[in-house]
Amino acid sequence: MSRPVPGPRLAPLANYRFAVDPYGFFAACKRRYGDPFAFHLAGKRLVVTGQPELARVIFTLDPDATRSFGTDHLDALLGDSSLIVVSGERHRRDRKLLTPPFHGARMRSYGAIIREATRRHAAEWKVGQPFVMQHTTQAISLEVIVRAVFGVTDPAQIAHVGESLVAVIEALHPTLLFSRHIQRDLGPLTPWRRFAAAQARAHALTRSQIAARRAQPADDILSLMLAVRDEDGHPLEDDELVDELLTLLFAGHETTAIALAWAFAWLLRAPAVFARLRAELVALGPDPDCEAVAALPYLDAVCHEVLRLWPIIPIVPRTLVRPLQLGPYELQPGTAVAVGTALLHQDPILYPDPHTFRPERFLDRKPSPFEFTPFGGGHRRCIGAAFAIYEMKQALAVLVPEYDLRLIDRTPPRPVRRNLSLGPAGGVHVVRAS
Repeated sequence: MSRPVPGPRLAPLANYRFAVDPYGFFAACKRRYGDPFAFHLAGKRLVVTGQPELARVIFTLDPDATRSFGTDHLDALLGDSSLIVVSGERHRRDRKLLTPPFHGARMRSYGAIIREATRRHAAEWKVGQPFVMQHTTQAISLEVIVRAVFGVTDPAQIAHVGESLVAVIEALHPTLLFSRHIQRDLGPLTPWRRFAAAQARAHALTRSQIAARRAQPADDILSLMLAVRDEDGHPLEDDELVDELLTLLFAGHETTAIALAWAFAWLLRAPAVFARLRAELVALGPDPDCEAVAALPYLDAVCHEVLRLWPIIPIVPRTLVRPLQLGPYELQPGTAVAVGTALLHQDPILYPDPHTFRPERFLDRKPSPFEFTPFGGGHRRCIGAAFAIYEMKQALAVLVPEYDLRLIDRTPPRPVRRNLSLGPAGGVHVVRAS
């Protein structure tokens, strides 16, 4: 009989600590129980590791050996056709259909949109007037993803679509993520009532965009999705399109906005890093080619270090459908396994002085995909990873050389949960100095 993986026994307390501070919770579990450790989450025993060799085991599993984690909780939130929820052959098919717009020449065609949106929203900053950086980065990333996905260019329509999406994100209370029992309408002031109403409005708006693009195709991701066919010649159904589009809008907006906010939280506390990055960008001239920006080595290192320090998604889980030997433990089907991104990224062996913002570490050494996992790994790695880093680079290429910013509070912000993602508490308060 195999021995159980050690970990905290009180599920409600473990769930609370994971929801509030997953980084601190993981670190405490590792100190007390070792690596891997286990706790109950969303009704399953979840085994977590921060060891690269065990991350390799998980990420190189046969795709049919696992399925999506938390489908009982997430399908009602994201839709049962969301790429995050589906598994098996369905996941392979949808991933193949949805990946092309976020890579290669198609992805690079969004460079001008990213820079244009960045300049427009940064122009609202007034000298001497404090603002929240994450509010600006959210506006930038929201406009970028709405224009890229729906092809919307009219500012009023962008704002309308954006407000609908933000309403869904703001209504996605963290309690809805971890308990199916909370996903019930218990009255007008309950989280599920608010979320369901916002979700219904977003679905209606998305269907109207689908109808418009069917009537008049354009150069956007939705038009590409309407044109794709699977191996049997079948298009995506409207219900599938709605779920996939809203997943893309959610993932493409929220995570990049948070990453850019974290970038300034760290850059403005590290004058030498900021100066080196600005010098690298200024050397390209006042209106550099997007590809030249994307190729800058120190900018690339800065983006990777931002994603390392406080990974926006702290855990990459999946559920076993076959037995698995994970280190000394024999895990049975139905058990969930996860790579603890925060554990990997804060491992002092992999990243000496791990709590220090030091982009140079990514110039000195390129970590393996089992040591650096901000976008997950294996066959479920985020399809928008390249797009997210590309957007970060183009936005920073505008903001870093052109604006003189100062932090209002130099105390490093702590990460707080927003929904599936975590971001800097307060959103990073800054002021434009000149």
